[in-house]
Amino acid sequence: MSKDNVIELNKQEIFVDDPITDILRQGARKLLAEALHAEIESFLSQYSDIKDDRGCMRVTRNGYLPEREIQTGIGPVPVKVPRVRDRQSDNESERIRFTSFIMPPYLRKTKSMEELMPWLYLKGISTGDFREALAALVGKDAPGLSAPTISRLKIIWQEDLEQWQKRDLSNKRFVYIWADGIYCNVRMEEKQCLLVIIGATKDGKKELLALESGFRESELSWTELLLNLKRRGLKDSPELAVGDGSLGFWKALAKVYDDTRWQRCWVHKTANVLNKLPKSIQAKAKEKLHMIWMAPEKDEAEQHFDDFIKIYEAKYPKATECLEKDSDVLLTFYDFPAEHWRHIRTTNPIESTFATVRLRTAKVRSCFSSKTVVTMAFKLCQSAEKRWQRLHHSEKLAEVIEGVIFVSGIKKIQDAA
Repeated sequence: MSKDNVIELNKQEIFVDDPITDILRQGARKLLAEALHAEIESFLSQYSDIKDDRGCMRVTRNGYLPEREIQTGIGPVPVKVPRVRDRQSDNESERIRFTSFIMPPYLRKTKSMEELMPWLYLKGISTGDFREALAALVGKDAPGLSAPTISRLKIIWQEDLEQWQKRDLSNKRFVYIWADGIYCNVRMEEKQCLLVIIGATKDGKKELLALESGFRESELSWTELLLNLKRRGLKDSPELAVGDGSLGFWKALAKVYDDTRWQRCWVHKTANVLNKLPKSIQAKAKEKLHMIWMAPEKDEAEQHFDDFIKIYEAKYPKATECLEKDSDVLLTFYDFPAEHWRHIRTTNPIESTFATVRLRTAKVRSCFSSKTVVTMAFKLCQSAEKRWQRLHHSEKLAEVIEGVIFVSGIKKIQDAA
């Protein structure tokens, strides 16, 4: 391949001579020029009846502003914005001016590019590396890719987050919720974590319900979060809450939504139990724990539960105590539709989503403020939310709301009177 078709940037060869992209840019330049021409003609027609002292048109074309390049998804596109001349008024405040709606003053990049750059930051590119990362697309000398520019664009996220945290919830009904406290691998001002709640609406759609920065996973932080949801209109208690063993969340839930039933996350519980066993027997113990929560009937699950206690109680009492202490809330899912078990036995909706957040923060060694971390997590969650799996057989949620009794996941047939 000819070296005329590449440029060297930091000892890496990046393709820049792309004939297809060249054609697209030329087409974009032509279409943009036509759109600006139509816009200026429409503007002039509004003032065509206004004459100056000599009886001529007062507002006329007056060439173009200096050419500038607009950064787009297909690279830089040069553009010349037309301008007008008011031949009558010498008073600055009364002068008729033309401002293009398509190309407003100081525009240097398209909206899609403004959104792209902050997203690249979230995905792992630091603010100082944007020129190198986008050089093949927009050119290595492209303006507007400095660290201060990227930081300025991130302010938009914070505004989005603040509006989202104040949104009205009075028209929402969440049947299931998943809650967890997430610690990110970054240096922060204080020892804080992200308090996260994901909810399943009555039509089976999973949504990010709450995201706040809290002090560890304290009862006070969770109570404040739940009360805020209630103040904003979430009056109806969720039918089921799924979470790990954090006492802070469960105590707060009992205060704010005391009708909500509890389900401990089996992934967290399995990990906690195995940590109290020797590594040599963890694999076998894990299989036995899986037999409990994968049993098709609640009676069978309880039998496997008792068997696990009998096998390990004598030698490993701490492991069995860890399992037994939550026995009343580990099998709650059996009282809900079997079609939903795969969703409500664990907090996987949160864990899978925040794996991305942890990956991003692991790449950043600098100190974060709690606001920055929450904002970053919010935007990543918004992106992941589009791919969240809906609840299977969501029509069953109406029966859950109505209080229909389920026995081992099967709707109980009421006896005829």
